Amino acid sequence: MTEIRGKARHRRRRTAVVAGVPLALAAAGAMAYGNGLGLFGEDAQQTASAATAAPAWADDVADGFASVNAKGQNGTYGGRGGKTVTVKTLADLEKYATAAEPYVIVVAATINMNPVGKEIKVASDKTIVGQGTAGHIVGGGFFLGQGVHNVIIRNLTIRDSYQGTWNDKDHDFDAIQMDGAHHVWIDHNDLRHMADGLIDSRKDTTNVTVSWNKLSNNNKTFGIGWTENVTADLTIHHNWFRETEQRNPSTDNAAHAHLYNNYLEDVSGTSINSSYGNYSRGRTKMVLENSYFQGMKNPVQKDSTAAVVQRGNVFSGTSGRNESGGTAFDPKSYYSYTLDKAADVPALLKSGAGPRSSIGTASTTGTEDTKAAAATTLTVAKDGSGQYTSVQKAVDAVPANNPSRVVIAVKPGTYREVVKVPANKPHVTIQGTGGSRKDTVIVYGNAAGMQKPDGSGTYGTPGSATVSIQSDDSQVRNLTVTNDFDEAKHQDIANQAVALLTSADRIVLDSLIINGDQDTLELETAAKDKLGRVYVTNSYITGNVDFIFGRATVVIDKSVITLKKRWNGTSAGYVTAPSTPADRKGILINRSTINGDVSAASFHLGRNWHPGGDTTVDPQTTVRNSTLSAAIKSTPWSDMGGFSWKDDRFAEYKNTGPGSGSASSNRPQLTDAQATGQEVADWLGNWTPTAS
Repeated sequence: MTEIRGKARHRRRRTAVVAGVPLALAAAGAMAYGNGLGLFGEDAQQTASAATAAPAWADDVADGFASVNAKGQNGTYGGRGGKTVTVKTLADLEKYATAAEPYVIVVAATINMNPVGKEIKVASDKTIVGQGTAGHIVGGGFFLGQGVHNVIIRNLTIRDSYQGTWNDKDHDFDAIQMDGAHHVWIDHNDLRHMADGLIDSRKDTTNVTVSWNKLSNNNKTFGIGWTENVTADLTIHHNWFRETEQRNPSTDNAAHAHLYNNYLEDVSGTSINSSYGNYSRGRTKMVLENSYFQGMKNPVQKDSTAAVVQRGNVFSGTSGRNESGGTAFDPKSYYSYTLDKAADVPALLKSGAGPRSSIGTASTTGTEDTKAAAATTLTVAKDGSGQYTSVQKAVDAVPANNPSRVVIAVKPGTYREVVKVPANKPHVTIQGTGGSRKDTVIVYGNAAGMQKPDGSGTYGTPGSATVSIQSDDSQVRNLTVTNDFDEAKHQDIANQAVALLTSADRIVLDSLIINGDQDTLELETAAKDKLGRVYVTNSYITGNVDFIFGRATVVIDKSVITLKKRWNGTSAGYVTAPSTPADRKGILINRSTINGDVSAASFHLGRNWHPGGDTTVDPQTTVRNSTLSAAIKSTPWSDMGGFSWKDDRFAEYKNTGPGSGSASSNRPQLTDAQATGQEVADWLGNWTPTAS
């Protein structure tokens, strides 16, 4: 970002598209605040395990009602923690699916059910997942009986039990049938052409999430009910119903049915015609949000005893009944989620629903003793006691497109080097092994205006970073990252000097000290069509001018932001400089402290950065539930580059401390209702940061 006295220097920026399946962020434990670097304790230990890690998909857990703790089950995680086995035969699939102990069962072939219509009786604590697009179940499916719980059925194609009679009364052959089960996640499957239901959720089955599936070429598609009890809780989101006649779904006597971002498509000129779409029956309470109905007859209908609350749906070429009425419930009182725009849903689901080549792969194959892929640990030590003497050498040793986590364990010491994790090396953790984050330091002193040694020009702001994380699902933990460029000696050049740069998605920065002056922490994305979410926790960030900036979607949680004086001893600056694209989330500072040894009323919370005069961006910073020192101005937001901050998105909510203030035209405060949509989970969407 720019020198505080000068005009904005415009640099290239790339935008992020945040569109994903919502998944609530697990709440982290509260931490007591204090003063100085001992705030969280100088001896705070690392939190990530360097021992083992499964492929990324193996750690996925359910969202929606399947994530809600109930009936003695805490969320839905399937067979995680059990053995991973790969199966290619019906005998092996049935053996492990019906076993008493937990298993992750990878289906790596086409398995034909014998006899046709067979439904394997799945036991609790199972993940059944297709290996990429190779897992097909033909001529039958799965049955989850009374009390079966904690089951994931994912990334499979289940198809072709159809017996030639469209409204078949004689062959109850389902893809997935649940009678009295609970905590089930059905995700990224292709379900089609079955004799009866693609999914039947019956007899008080509850805590079910159905997400990102393709359901097609079927009559009775997805039925919910077969009970007089009103106890079932289901979340149905991001599913593509195409050429399905009825039960899309039909929801009978569900206590809470939350349907959102689904695409129901009836293609004209085909032999299958819809009779109805979403149906709220009996005493169901249904919330229906941001779904897209294309050509459907009777797209939404309800019984007189049922409720449907509609909002944000799109109806294109539909006819017949489209009903709403009654009172339902607030889904966010049960879990967090993020809505995609209804207009984006068809394209989103055509590209994203059904089996993914990245799910179910990179696990080993073989027998009962097969386990999930173990993480690789590379050690770095200045004294030669590790495998490498520099962090970058360890990064260089990570294979391209590594499928599972690589932990680079860095022993205490000061490493004066530039470290870059390139985009083709995901799942990398750089982790200090000392007892304190101060024990392991990565430091360098490049600045934007410095000439590169090869004479190819200046570094530019991103190129000045001491540590650059450009790969998805990567982490930095339990160390210090510093840019020690000396502004006082180099006032003749552009002095933006980045300590840590991220330009990828699902980045965790945990238990760090991030030191710099101007432009300390740059938070970007890889490209316009890429996600860019960053979760910063339990960390210290120091700087003075625009020192938390960029266009990524960022949560800074339970951290300390320390304000520094300028190179000449003056106190003035800006904490944030977001350049957020319109309709996306920017920077959220949550449950944190902003303080420092600077003059009172000398710092703004932020200013609005429109790179290159870009009028399409809509910068956003929200500071909530945080403690603000007297250094914060009573008018905490500022214009930048000729753009008024009031035309962008800046707000506070329930901050405390001498730097906080009451609502005014110069100090917007969120209402309680607005604040419910600006929480950590709203920022992170379908991603729950973990140590693995």
